[in-house]
Amino acid sequence: MSQKYIKTKNNNSHSQAYGKYYAQAVYDNRFIETDEIADFIQTQATLKKSDIKASIDELAGAIKHFLELGQKVRIAGLGIFKVGFSAIGVTKLEDCTAATITTRRVLFQPEIERIVVGQDTNEEGKVVQKYVNVKRLVKDVLFEETHDNAMNVKAGEAGSGSQDTGGNTGTQSGGTQSGGTEGGGSDDNGGLPPDGGGGFGG
Repeated sequence: MSQKYIKTKNNNSHSQAYGKYYAQAVYDNRFIETDEIADFIQTQATLKKSDIKASIDELAGAIKHFLELGQKVRIAGLGIFKVGFSAIGVTKLEDCTAATITTRRVLFQPEIERIVVGQDTNEEGKVVQKYVNVKRLVKDVLFEETHDNAMNVKAGEAGSGSQDTGGNTGTQSGGTQSGGTEGGGSDDNGGLPPDGGGGFGG
């Protein structure tokens, strides 16, 4: 299986990328539900489906509990969950209270894996490794073109430069977003050292 995409053209004449073509993600209309996840895990581990489903339910409850306490939750191999929110800007310091906070959301920061891709020589003549940071959840995803637009994605909505079509981050008009950038763009590494090898980053 692979992640499907279609080719779309930017028809926005006001965009710097007007006339350019982009690969745009297409998703199955069907969601993978808890039952199917439990079925898959059951084939990979010596656990009964009922126990797996119960664990998933408890995991969701546990994450909710710790987010309500203002904690960041890190699940190894998955990433970091934390609370983010939008707030209304005010001119006076004393007016900046919890009452100005509007939309709350869950921010997810995928786990990053550092992969060595080669080596180079620096100015001092020392050999150093070249590497890239890859989000562990998607590092092995393959891509395949399709002509079946399952989600009825509208063409011509590409921005300037490269187009991110993998999700809806949604900016909050008239406010600012706190708690990092949605989709893992935060530079908060959850208190982990920036030396890769299973570290986290934006």
